[in-house]
Amino acid sequence: MKVYAFQNHSLVLYKNSSFTYSSPVQKGGLYRVPVNYIRRNLPKLNEWKNSKYFSASENSLSVSMVYTTEKLDHWLLEQSVDKKLIRCVSAVFDACKEIAYKIRTASCNKIACFNDFGDEQLAIDVLADKVIFENLENSGVVSVASSEEVPREQKLKGSGFSVAFDPLDGSSIIDTNFAVGSIFGIWPGDKLVGMKGRDMAAAALVVYGPRTTISLALKDIEHVHEFTLVDDFSARHGQWVHTNEFHSIEEGKLFAPGNLRAIQDNAGYSSLIQFWLNEKYQLRYTGGMVPDVNQILVKGRGVFCNPASASAKAKLRLLYELAPTAFVVEKAGGKSSDGKQSVLDIIIQSTDQRSQVCYGSAGEVERFEEYVGLKVLSGASV
Repeated sequence: MKVYAFQNHSLVLYKNSSFTYSSPVQKGGLYRVPVNYIRRNLPKLNEWKNSKYFSASENSLSVSMVYTTEKLDHWLLEQSVDKKLIRCVSAVFDACKEIAYKIRTASCNKIACFNDFGDEQLAIDVLADKVIFENLENSGVVSVASSEEVPREQKLKGSGFSVAFDPLDGSSIIDTNFAVGSIFGIWPGDKLVGMKGRDMAAAALVVYGPRTTISLALKDIEHVHEFTLVDDFSARHGQWVHTNEFHSIEEGKLFAPGNLRAIQDNAGYSSLIQFWLNEKYQLRYTGGMVPDVNQILVKGRGVFCNPASASAKAKLRLLYELAPTAFVVEKAGGKSSDGKQSVLDIIIQSTDQRSQVCYGSAGEVERFEEYVGLKVLSGASV
């Protein structure tokens, strides 16, 4: 992509000739000029490079993200996303907005939450589960939904898509005020079991941290697109705006190792950890898979893994966590593996199916397969 200067604004041109157009930061935010304004006031696309409207210099972007601040609904329409899928995705975003507010305003311990008046409420993960189901039901386009809280396929009144989700990944660390997240996988049709991750129409990783963000991957749209919830009491308060685009995960010395107990009887994992330490990798691990994987998208480098062993068996579920996350990572230019193959190629045989996993750059995932693989898991549940 290229960035050109136009009357103190920036115009980002992509290889497919689409574009975004925005002004510099003003009062804490970016203002995006409507596409129709560009069409009225600029020459045709193939004449732009030689136009008097642009400065003589042009700058190539080497980073993995682009700021546009376009509203979610406008962005989905401009991408010509299927109308039913728009309704499904919008239901997910609406649910996450409500969850973000409840997480910020509730005082929680591991088993329950309390509101500002001290009244005990549902545990936050159960509350998140309820909010998501309500929004999916009201969308009218979801025929089947399944939550990790109640791992079974539940029929809803709509038709078009089936949605699997982890309502609050990392809920065990929410009392420490660490970042937590939600995970969504959206499949076409009316079933989840028997499908593969590669069959998904969309997937999303949600991070509830200092900012609330959703990294959205759509099957027919290139790359992964991040949307941020505006929470500044401005005119755009409560809106989701397009803030980042992730398109590459390169090699880089950043690692997030999960399930470290497995090194006791998984020699390959122990050797892999030692390799990272010897090579002076940066350790960046919070204990929440969503923020730990999301940092790889944002940084554009690194590796996350959660291997298993005979004594420290796999805990992450393929349907609710691993497949949707793999869909996002691979759309962003990274790789995934269970030690042998892409997570997206594993058939989902049950809602409780579990696996070890690795996400990251191509080189790091290949190293995981070489060191860990599946060879030491004869006694583990994978």
